Amino acid sequence: MLRSTNKLTAAFVLFFDVIKGAIPVWGAYFLGIEPLYIGFIGVAACLGHMFPIFFGFKGGKAVATAFGVLLPLGFTLGGLLIGTWLIVAKLTRYSSLAAIVTVSLAPLYTWMIKPIYVFPVLMLSALVIMRHKDNIQRLLKGTENKISVKS
Repeated sequence: MLRSTNKLTAAFVLFFDVIKGAIPVWGAYFLGIEPLYIGFIGVAACLGHMFPIFFGFKGGKAVATAFGVLLPLGFTLGGLLIGTWLIVAKLTRYSSLAAIVTVSLAPLYTWMIKPIYVFPVLMLSALVIMRHKDNIQRLLKGTENKISVKS
């Protein structure tokens, strides 16, 4: 979003994408729904972001929405995810690679913090990685866009 608009708009979109994933999962968690079903709710939130009915089933890659889905599992997990994304993005300047590495490590982080949620997080991670298929191909070819640093 940042590439196609300004920082303020991108920040609002990021915020609402995170909220889009967090609200249904937090609600399900507080209603006492089983972890596996909470995972399905999180996957459904991400699928709704990836394939929105009102935009001809053409949506985003659900990285921010997936972060929102995982945030209710704990702020420690959220910090690990943000830290991982920032480190990989800073070292490589590839946002997509940072997202792929971060969601790949999310099940491990979850296992260390709340193991009962590992399977749902694995489902979510697989979904986000599959959505990055084109980015992975561009990374392998060396044609993926880097994060530009404007002075």
